[in-house]
Amino acid sequence: MPRPRTHDPGTVLDAAEALAADGGAAAVTIRAVATATGVSNGAIYHTFGSRSELLGRTWIRAARRFGAVQLELIDAHDGGGVEAVVAAADAPAVFAQRFPESSRLLLTVRRGDLLGDELPAEIADELGGLERSLIDLMKRLALDLWGRKDARAVDAITTCLVDLPTAILLRRDRLADPTAREHLRAAVRAVLAVGPAPRQPHRDTDPKEPS
Repeated sequence: MPRPRTHDPGTVLDAAEALAADGGAAAVTIRAVATATGVSNGAIYHTFGSRSELLGRTWIRAARRFGAVQLELIDAHDGGGVEAVVAAADAPAVFAQRFPESSRLLLTVRRGDLLGDELPAEIADELGGLERSLIDLMKRLALDLWGRKDARAVDAITTCLVDLPTAILLRRDRLADPTAREHLRAAVRAVLAVGPAPRQPHRDTDPKEPS
């Protein structure tokens, strides 16, 4: 039996994160988390309310960590410009270095598989806020580069921050490969040099979500 520890919500989230990354959502039971941490079932329920909330909080913490890393990389380049987007695209690699377990969770477990369809309202609201923050960040980068934030401009930023890192680093498990990271930076610069497609007339110029 593990020795009981002072109850720390972060310790519980650490355990849930590791269990999920190793075995998926089914591995994250209150009993398993209690065994891993030495925190009683009752204390876990008292802090998180339910298993669904525990899973939601685990995902949200990892996503917030990623967002903070990405924003830090952007702000290191005065918050905008080509090099800020290049740095933001490299966020998955930097994130994996700083938060390896959080990275494993986000990269190996689908959010829908972990959280399911019936989320506590507060968790659903926070997830929605995270998605809006990401869209706002993409609009901000597009506006800084091209003076526009329409759907096509946001789509070009999405290519740089989502599509290229996924194809070059994540799908081929090359987060720690320095040459792959250089390839990613070169690819992002190439996309930004071309820029977004021309605006579409008579269309919504302020997308609610990236294409």
